[in-house]
Amino acid sequence: MQQINQTRFWQRTVVPACSVVPGHRRYLAGIGTLTVLLTMSLLTACLGPGRPEGGLGAIVKWKNLHGWNQDRLADAWPALLSSCSKLEKRDDVWGDLCLEARLMGQPNDDEARAFFETRFIARQVVAGDDENDDGLITGYYEPMLEGSKVKTERFRYPVYRRPDDLLIIDLGDLYEDLKGKRVRGRLEGDNRVVPYFSREEIENGGNPLKGQEIAWVDDPVSLFFLHIQGSGVIHLQDDTLLAVGYHDQNGHPYYAIGRRLIEEGEIKQEDMSMQAIREWLINHPDRAADLLNNNPSYVFFDVRPSTESGPIGSLGVPLIAQRSIAVDRRVIKLGLPVWLDTTLPAEDADKKETPPYRRLVFAQDTGGAINGSIRADLFWGRGPQAGEYAGRMRQPGSLYVLTPVQRSAANRRAEPESGKRGS
Repeated sequence: MQQINQTRFWQRTVVPACSVVPGHRRYLAGIGTLTVLLTMSLLTACLGPGRPEGGLGAIVKWKNLHGWNQDRLADAWPALLSSCSKLEKRDDVWGDLCLEARLMGQPNDDEARAFFETRFIARQVVAGDDENDDGLITGYYEPMLEGSKVKTERFRYPVYRRPDDLLIIDLGDLYEDLKGKRVRGRLEGDNRVVPYFSREEIENGGNPLKGQEIAWVDDPVSLFFLHIQGSGVIHLQDDTLLAVGYHDQNGHPYYAIGRRLIEEGEIKQEDMSMQAIREWLINHPDRAADLLNNNPSYVFFDVRPSTESGPIGSLGVPLIAQRSIAVDRRVIKLGLPVWLDTTLPAEDADKKETPPYRRLVFAQDTGGAINGSIRADLFWGRGPQAGEYAGRMRQPGSLYVLTPVQRSAANRRAEPESGKRGS
């Protein structure tokens, strides 16, 4: 399962509407090639941008990573072991590295630091010719909502599961040069493929998804932001928790409603944040539906088995607050450690001070708008405080990817630079 992130607010689109859902190619039976091609112009193709021109640059010495010696690297150990659960099967280098990590148990900060320094090298991520050298670091979080498994007068806004009639058509099955391109839609009439229901059609079009409800919540604005974040926890009326996560999307493009509010002069660009959008929606209930419907994208969820761990990211492991990031996987391979060097947003518009924020994180998620070389989205965790940070974070920053070295090279790196083994 892949996580969403429509910067999970900052113009971020849903996680690839390109994801394949097994078992739904069966709907292609009886759909003629001509029918599919004629309807392609109506469907949203997941074409995606080309590979960024940037990538990994030269090796950087550990002493040149600002803040490296101050981070509590023992706190990053669970994220390393989580990545290991997926990477150790990749090759022998990761297999040996992860075995050593497990045998260390729970190291202290110095032991963890020595492990990373002897088993990895750090390379700075560099921007391409058409990219901003300053980078862009945003944030996302897991919201908490009030809800019910039964529709009531208060709880009347549905959280939908993935509908059975949602088609995913792999165009590569039709033509080789369309390999990797997929569209979404539904069948109508005599095997005619049409776009799937838009947000407006789902919410105001005669209840086309009746029977697909997972739960109902009491706040349409919070529900909208649940779609943007891609996962959340619903507090039910019997005091239990229901964790939901991204399952699929209707195939329509994401439109950033914040952009429209800026264009119409409702919110100044410098004042734009998730909090500002929420406040505007609450203060303009008569115009809220029209604004939300400008974004035709709609997200479908499934129930997560655990409410204790974080949402599942694209790597297939639970995200860890302030230790997991979403990246452009064309630049940074999922699972790798990344040294993040950025700042926190100013506490308010009048304060210009942006304190440094530097720590070891792990590339464990992706997102539709996380495109580019020096681009990351930091997972802040669950609840209102996490949402406060995530909603305001839009900072410049630098990324340094840690890649494993062969064990023999690691042994050589473990020796003091002087060549002497101790004092």
